[in-house]
Amino acid sequence: MNFDLSEEQEMFCSSVERFAAPIDVEARRKLRMSPEGYDRARWQSLAELGLIALAASEAAGGMGGSSIDLALVTEAIGKANAPDPLLEHGILPTLLLERGGAAELLENIIAGEHITTFAWAERAQRYSLTAKGMKAEGGDGSYTLTGEKTFVFGGALADLFIVTAEHDGETACFIVAKDAEGVEVRPYRLADGGIAGELKLTRAPASAKLDLDAKRLSEIVSETRLYAAAEMVGLGRRLLGDTLGYVKEREQFGVAIGSFQALQHRLVEAYARIEQCRSMLYRAALTDRGDSAAFERATAGAKAFIGENVDAVAREAVQMHGGMGITDELAIGHALKRVMVLARLFGDTDTVLSEYAKAA
Repeated sequence: MNFDLSEEQEMFCSSVERFAAPIDVEARRKLRMSPEGYDRARWQSLAELGLIALAASEAAGGMGGSSIDLALVTEAIGKANAPDPLLEHGILPTLLLERGGAAELLENIIAGEHITTFAWAERAQRYSLTAKGMKAEGGDGSYTLTGEKTFVFGGALADLFIVTAEHDGETACFIVAKDAEGVEVRPYRLADGGIAGELKLTRAPASAKLDLDAKRLSEIVSETRLYAAAEMVGLGRRLLGDTLGYVKEREQFGVAIGSFQALQHRLVEAYARIEQCRSMLYRAALTDRGDSAAFERATAGAKAFIGENVDAVAREAVQMHGGMGITDELAIGHALKRVMVLARLFGDTDTVLSEYAKAA
């Protein structure tokens, strides 16, 4: 199999690297500690690179990127340890809106003018996509939503919410503006420094209902898992690279600790884990999306395997750096915390493995 990147793919990866280069650890921390957890001007700059447009088809005004294109870009985001929420506010909402028949809303999103997020999680529902606590009433284009959502990425940042709600006994997706009447957001900070929110709707008007049934929604979530896994692979590469550099410089007993055989063995194991993760990622990304069952199985397996192994590499990196490895003073501290969040997005390892077992 040819793993060489095309000229266009190399261009996108290089663009991500150049875009992320000015953001060092201190700049990243300041960005995360801002009231919204991110900078809107930076988001528009990211949009100008075409990274959001990559997730939309050419018919919808995008660039029609493939699964492998998007996986490579999100991997590059991870490798740069960039704080940019491309997955949460770029790729996922774009997939939901276009496949849900609301492509007319994509222009402002692709341009970076509107920030959109997906509100699906509910208390006591674990990782189920089935809406129970959020109810939708009405019909013929006029709907109101009442209920609560938790773990809403970018709750303080988003302009639009794509909300799952029970309507006529089925789970459906609705678009709710943040400034609509009856919308209340309580923001809180995540482990990786980003800001999520608790969303409470009280007869809040929905501007539209998406044409997404449970099957199509599940397919989009499967694809999102793939890109979460890709970002984790990039983070794993960054963690390993930073650790290799550190053990070559850190001295103990008058020699670099990288010369200790015990650490060398652990680093080789970490390298093997990352290479296996990359192979697993590309295998899933190249699986035919036309066979939805095979694609969902491949993405579930990839996310479970990559989440577990990159987490192990991250913990090794922290151990080798000592106590300062867990702090925000080093890039690996930020990378570890981002891995912790991504590994649980749309299902932790046990949940995703259970789905994989059923699909297999």
